[in-house]
Amino acid sequence: MADAATKDRFARAAEQTAAAERAIQDDIDRKEKSKEKSKPKQDNEPRAMQAGARRYPEPPLPAQHLRKPGNESDLDLAPMYDAPHYKGSDKLKGKVALITGGDSGIGRAVAVLYAREGADVAISYLSEHKDAEETKRAVEKEGCRCIVISGDVADPEFCKEAVKRTLDAFGRLDVLVNNAAFQEHVKDFLDLAPEHFDRTLKTNLYGYFYMAQAAVPHMKEGASIVMTGSVTGLLGNDKLLDYSMTKGGIHAFVRSLATHLVDKGIRVNAVAPGPVWTPLNPADRDAKGVSKFGADTPMKRPAQPEEIAPAFVFLAAPSCSSYITGEILPIIGGYSGG
Repeated sequence: MADAATKDRFARAAEQTAAAERAIQDDIDRKEKSKEKSKPKQDNEPRAMQAGARRYPEPPLPAQHLRKPGNESDLDLAPMYDAPHYKGSDKLKGKVALITGGDSGIGRAVAVLYAREGADVAISYLSEHKDAEETKRAVEKEGCRCIVISGDVADPEFCKEAVKRTLDAFGRLDVLVNNAAFQEHVKDFLDLAPEHFDRTLKTNLYGYFYMAQAAVPHMKEGASIVMTGSVTGLLGNDKLLDYSMTKGGIHAFVRSLATHLVDKGIRVNAVAPGPVWTPLNPADRDAKGVSKFGADTPMKRPAQPEEIAPAFVFLAAPSCSSYITGEILPIIGGYSGG
């Protein structure tokens, strides 16, 4: 087991990273406040599509701007992650999953459904301690075990430590979900500072690479890696240039790593969501932008995390996807005809 000094060192480093993320956010907020221009209000917007087992919120959403790294507990509108209509069927019974960014958003929803399918779960997160404990409670409510691990995935030593703690706690590692991300938009390309660019690449690319590198030696035939890509990595985004770059890189990493690990019997795939109601976006855009989040999709609303998580079950479960590797599965709320 890791000693207290090691745990404290990684937790302190995570706090420093979170502070650096807030500094980047403050710089963008300051620049955009000085450039802010109001847009005319549009009436008679078409209604959002509702095709789920229950109704999901649609714009206008609460106009809210969170401090990074973004706590789910601070959101005025709680993301829907518990998927009450989803019934487990032992698809992951006896398996162990390590989920980065598992404290909130998509990561929390995936953790809950993995537990509902029988998996014990290790959650890696930055510094959102309250959110992580809530996810732990939600996993344990499903009857499975859960540990939480604070640290920065951009640090290769932390990634090794997270894998070690997972193995110490559960004795095996069957599923790695690379999901942790940093996102901060810029309206002007020239406002994208080097430290901002560096933080996005370190979290979203280095973090995925280092965690996979730490996990693979301990994964056996039949194991699976699922990564969180993005529609921005498929279509681009004019205000998320660095983030889109990293998501496109993740998609290429998935294809390449899948080919590399075929002989070991380890499958590698990605889910590429469109807009999802998680702390990531209210901690990125201003309150006005948050209120209209997801309204420009064909479905006219953002997804809720529980609408994305079943895809992670599908790609992790050998009973569902044993012949699928190297694939990018978009879940983006439809395609426009224009």
